[in-house]
Amino acid sequence: MPEPGLAGALRAGLAELPGAALDTARVDALLAYLDLLQRWNRSYNLTAVRDPAEMVTRHLLDSLAALPFVPPGRLLDAGTGAGLPGVPLGIARPELDVTLLDSAGKKIRFLNQVRRELGVANLHPVQARLERYRPDRPFEAVISRAFASLAAFAGAARHLAGAALLLAMKGRLPEDELAALPAWVQVRSVERLTVPGLQEDRHLVIMSVIP
Repeated sequence: MPEPGLAGALRAGLAELPGAALDTARVDALLAYLDLLQRWNRSYNLTAVRDPAEMVTRHLLDSLAALPFVPPGRLLDAGTGAGLPGVPLGIARPELDVTLLDSAGKKIRFLNQVRRELGVANLHPVQARLERYRPDRPFEAVISRAFASLAAFAGAARHLAGAALLLAMKGRLPEDELAALPAWVQVRSVERLTVPGLQEDRHLVIMSVIP
């Protein structure tokens, strides 16, 4: 079970995040996800972050910092890994329909277990590479915090974009990456994110594809 102190740290952090006022059931679900992640991480090496308190900051709160910029509807988390940021976003907003995409089988097995144990019906793990994934319906947004560059993310997601927003979670302001974007990518805005308890830069680059 999650340590009692983690609940207090999570609630304190949520209180500082805009749009992240969550009820007890959703806070409990976030903590249950964190507990599962810790247990599976011992065997599956899903994340390099081992300290539970650091997981609250670097995984849960960091993911939820993007919450105000995620449109309603269908969300694709591309290269989700251990479910970040898609699982926290899907727990926080049950009305979101979240597809968790990753090419690694062990990560999809973990995410299927998350869906079963937590009963989070709006999460849909899918094993596939982004550039080869062909969904049956379009997405309102594609989000990722795992791609090496903005251009690589936009290129891999171009066939899915359409009217969808591309949301790239980054650390420092990626000025060189922004300058290297192809002409068919439009940068809508670059938002500075503040993650409670994290003394590091965080940015969200919001892009779309020019037809």
